[in-house]
Order: sequence, then C-alpha cells, then structure tokens
Amino acid sequence: MSASSAFNEEKMGSSSVGEAEYAYDPVSGKIFSSDYNRHDDLKEMLDSNKDSLKLEAMKRIVAMIARGKNASDLFPAVVKNVACKNIEVKKLVYVYLVRYAEEQQDLALLSISTFQRGLKDPNQLIRASALRVLSSIRVTIIVPIMMLAIKEAASDMSPYVRKTAAHAIPKLYSLDPEQKDQLIEVIEKLLADKTTLVAGSVVMAFEEVCPERIDLIHKNYRKLCNLLIDVEEWGQVVIINMLTRYARTQFLNPNLNESLLEDGGSGDKTFYGSDEDEDDDEKENKEKAEAAALAKRKPYVMDPDHRLLLRNTKPLLQSRNAAVVMAVAQLYFHLAPKAEVGVIAKALVRLLRSHSEVQFVVLQNVATMTIRRRGMFEPYLKSFYIRSTDPTLIKILKLEVLTNLANETNISTILREFQTYIKSMDKDFVAATIQAIGRCATNIGEVRDTCLNGLVQLLSNRDELVVAESVVVIKKLLQMQPEKHSDIIKHMAKLTDNIQVPMARASILWLIGEYCEHVPKIAPDVLRKMAKSFTYEEDIVKLQILNLAAKLYLTNSKQTKLLTQYVLNLAKYDQNYDIRDRARFIRQLIVPTEKSGALSKYAKKLFLALKPAPVLESPFKDRDHFQLGSLSHLLNAKAGGYQELPDWPEAAPDPSVRNVEVKESVPEWTKCSSREKRKEKKVEKPFYSDSEGESGPTESADSETNSASASDSASDSEQSRSSSESEESDEGSESEEEKENKNKKKVVKKAVKESERCRISLLPTITPSGTLKSYELLHRITGEGLSVEYCFGRQPFSPDANMVAVQLQFTNNSTSETKNLHMKDVKLQSGMRVKEFPEIELLPAGDTASAVMGIDFCDSTQAANLQLTSTRKFFVSIQPPVGELMRPVFLTENEFKREQGQLMGMNELTEKLILDAKYRNEHAIVQRVTTAAHLSRVPCGSDNECRFAGRTVTSGSLVLVTVATGEEGVAQLTVNCEKMVIGTMLVKDILLALTQ
Repeated sequence: MSASSAFNEEKMGSSSVGEAEYAYDPVSGKIFSSDYNRHDDLKEMLDSNKDSLKLEAMKRIVAMIARGKNASDLFPAVVKNVACKNIEVKKLVYVYLVRYAEEQQDLALLSISTFQRGLKDPNQLIRASALRVLSSIRVTIIVPIMMLAIKEAASDMSPYVRKTAAHAIPKLYSLDPEQKDQLIEVIEKLLADKTTLVAGSVVMAFEEVCPERIDLIHKNYRKLCNLLIDVEEWGQVVIINMLTRYARTQFLNPNLNESLLEDGGSGDKTFYGSDEDEDDDEKENKEKAEAAALAKRKPYVMDPDHRLLLRNTKPLLQSRNAAVVMAVAQLYFHLAPKAEVGVIAKALVRLLRSHSEVQFVVLQNVATMTIRRRGMFEPYLKSFYIRSTDPTLIKILKLEVLTNLANETNISTILREFQTYIKSMDKDFVAATIQAIGRCATNIGEVRDTCLNGLVQLLSNRDELVVAESVVVIKKLLQMQPEKHSDIIKHMAKLTDNIQVPMARASILWLIGEYCEHVPKIAPDVLRKMAKSFTYEEDIVKLQILNLAAKLYLTNSKQTKLLTQYVLNLAKYDQNYDIRDRARFIRQLIVPTEKSGALSKYAKKLFLALKPAPVLESPFKDRDHFQLGSLSHLLNAKAGGYQELPDWPEAAPDPSVRNVEVKESVPEWTKCSSREKRKEKKVEKPFYSDSEGESGPTESADSETNSASASDSASDSEQSRSSSESEESDEGSESEEEKENKNKKKVVKKAVKESERCRISLLPTITPSGTLKSYELLHRITGEGLSVEYCFGRQPFSPDANMVAVQLQFTNNSTSETKNLHMKDVKLQSGMRVKEFPEIELLPAGDTASAVMGIDFCDSTQAANLQLTSTRKFFVSIQPPVGELMRPVFLTENEFKREQGQLMGMNELTEKLILDAKYRNEHAIVQRVTTAAHLSRVPCGSDNECRFAGRTVTSGSLVLVTVATGEEGVAQLTVNCEKMVIGTMLVKDILLALTQ
C-alpha cells in the first residue's frame, strides 16, 4: 500500500475524530465530544515507520498550534521522533518542542540526551533548534548543560547557531542569575563577531544581562557602527538604543555652549523668591564668574567616533521599518548638534501616513521634540492638521503638536484651524481644542484678547460641555489681567443659573470670590443663589461656595454676614467630612471668638492673598529626560527594566579605549637567524597538522619558496646572491630523501623564483607619473600678496612615522618682504596632531620658499583647520585625499592571499567598470592606481590581475586592492580594507582614476 493511500485510509477512518476536535466545547461538559480518543490518528501516524506519515502528522500538529489549539497531549508521541533521521520531520519536531518544552518539563528532561546529540548535528538548523529547545526547559538542574551548550554554540561555524546562542543567554540568566560572570564572557566573545546576523542578538543579550558593562562595547563600538546598515531591522533598533546610551557616557554634549548661554540668560526666579533677596554685589560676581567660564571654554570639536555614529545612522531614516526610523530620530534628538537635528523631521512626518498605532508613537515623540526643537517641524505645520477620520487619541496629540508649534507668525492660521475643530461632534476633542486655545493665549500675549473674546462667544454655545470647558479656560486666562476684564466676570456670573457641570460652576464661583472687589454688587447675589442650592451641589462646588462666603464676609460683612453663617451651618452637617472640616476651619478664622487662635488675625492675608497666574504647560514638557520611544517616555514614569539615559560627562573620557590593536602579520622568517631554524619551525608546527612531524615534502618546498621570495624582495642583488649561496650550503646538509624530493621540482622552483624575483625587484621603483598634484592653500589676493600651495610628497615624515608629510611652497607676490611665517593649529578634530614647520623669518618680495610639516589625520579625510601667521593671520585648511593617508607595504603573493581571505564579507567592496582602450594594459593600470593611492605593487602569477597593498598611516589598517581585467575592457575592482569608511572612499577615487 502506498503512503498516500495509507494516509487516506487513516484519515477516512478518523473523520469523526476530526469533527469532534473542531466541535469540542468546554462548556458542554464533554457530553457531545469524544475526547477519550482525541488525536489518536495523529499518534498512530507519529508511531508509523514511514517518514511521509510522520511529516504529514507534524504538519497538522504545527497547523493546530498556529490556530491556537492545545496540542500538549501529543508531547510524548512527538518527542520520540526527535531522533528521526528525516531532516524535515526533525525540524518540525523541534518547532513543537520549543512551544511545549516549558510546560512538559519532565518529559523533555527524558530526551535531554537526544537534544545534546542534536547540538552536534551537521545541519545548522538542527543545532540551533536543539539549543533553542534546551534553553526552553526551565529546570535549574540542567543549568550546567545549558551553559556548556551555549559556550559551544558561541564558537560554532554557523552564524545562525551563534545567533541562537545569543538568544539563549537571557533565558539562562533569568533561570540562574549566578551564572552572570560566565555569560558575560560569552557575550564578550560574541560581541567580537563580525557577522551582521549575530550583532543585534548579542546586543540584546548584553542589554538584558549586563547593560552596565560599557567597557565591553569600547573595542566593538566602531564595528557596530559600521555593521549597523546591514543588520536586520529589529537588531538595528536594539543597537541604536544601546549606542545612544553609550554615546551619552563617552562624548561631550555638542550643545553645551548653547545650553550654558540659555541657562545664564534665563533669569528665572523661584516662586517665593524676591529680587531683593540676593545682594547686588553677589549677582555681579556670579555673572562675572559665569562669563569667565564661558570665555575659558574651548570651542567644541566633535569626537570622530561621535560623528561616525551620526553619519552611519542617518541613512536608516529611509528605512521601511517605522521602529528603525524612530530609533534613529531619538538618537539624533539626544546626541546630535542642534543644527543637525532637523534632518529627522521629514522622516517622522513621512511616518504620519502609516496606521494609527505608528502615528500614536510618532506623535508622542514629536510632541516632546517640539518643546525644545520647535523650528525643525514648522515647515511641516500642515502635516499635523487633523482629519475627521483620525481617532480621538491621534487628534489630541496633533493638537498638542500644533499648540507647541504656535508662534507670532503662524498663530492666525492655527486659530482658524481651531475654530473649525470646535464644531466637531467629538466632545473630548472639542474640550481639548478649547484647552489648546487657552495655552496659545497664555504663550502668545499678542493674541490673548482675541482668544479670550472667542472663548466668551463659546459661552453661548448650545452644548453644555463646550461652555463648561470654556469657563475653566477663561478662568485661567482672567487670572493674568483681572482688572481689565470685569465685564467678562459679570457675564460669567450670570451663567450659574444655566451651567450644571460641576467643574465649570466651581470655576465661576472661584473667579467671583477671588475678584469680588471688581463685582461688588453681583457677588453677594451669587452667594444668595448658591446658598439655596447648597445641599444639592457636588462636593467641589460646595467647597467653592464656602470659599466665596468667607471672602465676601471679610470684604463685605454687612451684606453677607447672615448668608455666610447660614452656609457654614449647612456645611457643618454635610455628609462629606472634607466639607465639614472646611466649615469648622473657616468659622474659627473669620468669626473671632474667645477660643479663636492667633491665626484669626491673619484671615484676610490667608484668603485674599494674591495668587500667581497658572502656567498652562504641555504635559510633555519634562518627558525628554526619558529616552524617546521607550515605555517610560510613553507613561511619563519609570517602567520596570528601563535603563536611565545618562547625563553628558563634564570632561571627555579617553577616546583611545575604542582603538583596536591591529596585529601586523610578521613573517616567521624575520624572527629566525638562519634558514635551518626556519625550516625546523615549519616542521614543528605545520598549519593543518595536529601532531609533530607530519608535514610532507610539498609543504616544505612551498615554505622554502615563500621564504626565498620574501627574502629576495627585502634585499638587493648582493643579498640575493648571498641568500642563494646559503641555500646551496643548506641543501648540502639536508638528508638524501629530501634532496630527491626537491630535485623533482628543481626546474619549476627556479623558474618561479626568477619570475618572482624580477617582479619584486620592480616594486620600489613604482611611482606615479608626472609631478605631484598641488593644491592651493592660500590665494595671493586673500593673502595680500602671499600665496601658498601644498602637496603630499609621499615620503616618510622622519620626526613622527604616524604623520603625513605635507610640502608647502610660499611665494611672495607683493612688493614688500614678509616676516615670521609660521603655522598654528586652531581647530583640529579630536585626535589630530600637527608638527609645524620651522619659522620662515624672512621672505623677500618675489621670492619663493619651501617647508615640510607633518599632520596626523587619524585616518580621516576631514580637513585640518590651521592658522598661518605672519604680519597678519590667515585661516587655512588642509584636506587630504584618501589615497594620501596610506603608506606602501610589501607583501608576497601568498601573504596577500592570506590577508585577503581574512578581510572578506563586510570588509570587501567590489565594483565593475569598463576601461578605456588606452588604459587596458598593465602599465597604465598600475600607473593610474598608484597615482590615486600611495600603494605598492604585489607580485601576481596571473597576467590579468594587478594587486596593490598598503597600510593606513595612523592605525596601520591593511588596504588591499585588486584590479582584474577581462575581455573588451571589462574590469573588476576589489578593495579589502579593515576600515570600511576608508575602503568606500578609496573605491570612488580609483574608479575615477581608471575611467577619466
């Protein structure tokens, strides 16, 4: 019987079982279900000897899990198949086990040996799945096994398995926090991984286990920045959030000087403070000290690593993932200079076209940003206009943004929008609009009267909620200038008969009581009406009636004495104890008796004291101390697991902690004094052998060829002659067997040696054709007759090998002599150094002088800003092409291939081009490449390839260039570089040189 027919029979025989599965109802008490033989067909299929039936059963089980059905009763039948040889079945079994291993821990423990065998499976998916299942078993007894499995997986050849190991680290840490030290070692190892697949996962593990250990990030900071563009999207979010906090601890505040000026000029005073509290002399001394501190502060120069982070995250603003865009936006908001933050505005506005959940998060962040960075969103004002289809939450957030963006220029446009919004049927939205109008009136004095008049017109609205909200806002506005608006207070007093909303009634009563001297005739009558309805009012209204009675008793006791006593008597027996307490308190203060205390003398000062006008502020004002986009920012309260955003350091930490030591590969032959010792060293430690003495004659011959060619490239003809003589003497001392093996390849070896020797001897003589390219440093008009040109001489700068030699040529085109020419470094980037040239004491009219200076550009093409001084000061800048930041390095063909093999993947850039007919020969290609970059030629056995090698001057990072030519002028340029920024710019320059 075929597998399909067997399956069909199984399926037909169990059709009723399948129907019972879908018709099962827990509420029915299992009367109509057949749960006693539930899933029997699947169990039989899993017990079958045929892989096709097992695979079909597992597909059905996984489909059940996807639909949300419970398949835990199949665990024993499924776990038996974990050792199945069919790879597809095994994958699905592991998917099932990951889901139920935590629930069925006892049964999972019985198969733990099978999981351990799965960790050694040749298939990377099986190894990763086995580790995932193992880490899902939440039993402390297997912690050592899990730890061993994670350590082994962290060294796995597959990046997918290493990624799974990173995912397992937080699981093990939550199970046994005492394993933290060992897990940190694994995290440190995985952080050094250069694959993009692992980066996001290991950073997430770092955040969960040891976020305080920023020392682990130092050496990997630049690598993470460079890998960021290629990491998967959710990994990008995690890395960006982590690097935001890291940068706040390692770099200086780029807006520090601006913030100091703002703080110094704010002039804010405390609520209870007075101008007379502080002595004038102390004020002057304090201001002088602040001015002196600002004057002494050096001009801010951004750290190159700070700039690297901003530069590498900026392209992610075009990401299709909203979370990535938001992560970059919060990074720029917290880290970027004020002048550069504006780039995020367009990306955030683009996200407003997304669904409402994304809009909600974006608007939360934009509302916070607009409080400090209002200007960057002003060009996009119309993007925040409200649509009728927007949910209420989105409408209110857009209102918040519009209110924050309001200024004297656009307030008329915004108020016209608000007038439209007030007609909406959404009452919560209308109330928020009225509050927004009040905030605009508070912040912009020019429109205060206009807003107030508009709100007064709303008092005649038919909707009681609109009138009530208007009353509350008007009350706050009237506190700013009550004497000018007594008519409005009278108008509002008349509304007490109609408005029934408690907050609105309470606001009117507070206004009348606070400014009763402006309405002396109306206030007592309002109290009379309120006394009638006292027992039916809400508690908040009753409290304000008591306050109104007390204030009128103190200012107009003749008319209101009896009314006040009546109200106090009503409040004395009120059900609410707050009202009863308030009534007793007021009675003792305003009605003096023999038992009254000393406070009764100050009753007027207590009740009639001037109150400060309320400050209508945005609810997002103080949220920027939370990291934007976090749950804590959304809730405006610290959530569990939230990592605080660190304060900027006062002094810049040492940037050298992020430098990675580049270990140059020194050939073994340079460490040995004789050829015999080199041979012994090769025999003792062969590359592919685990035991001594296993290297064959072929390996020995290869090692001799490599060492001979390297020796020839490092010496002149005499040294080559002496080397060959020593080689002959060594050959005489070797065993007969080795001689026979070598003689078989003698002719080939000599031919290879001679060809390599000829090519290597040409290496030092390769120089770019023509004169060196000169650049203008100072024009004769700008320099008032003094002109300066500079070029890069490509010679070692003897005082400091890490500096680039710059040749300067001074020409005095004026009719008078120039004196005391010298250079000063003014605004160097962080890490740059300059060795000035000796001062030129006198340069006669019409004469020319030359000088050489050294500059350490820190492997960066950023300009060195300098000051040329003679009788006057001239600010100049020297910017190097990327090819001048290198020095040639001489490699053999084997060394080139070995180094190139270590710089694959993210460290390799490839471009195709079509060469012009006159540049298709080897000489032209070599000439063009060496003109564009200071590199040396590397020997190559192929006639269609040209290879070049060099190292950056400052850090010694290796740079390898290959130009491979094909038919019809088609060529491929490959650059392998440890620093991808250098590699990217070098590709552009060489392409330009080969195609011009």
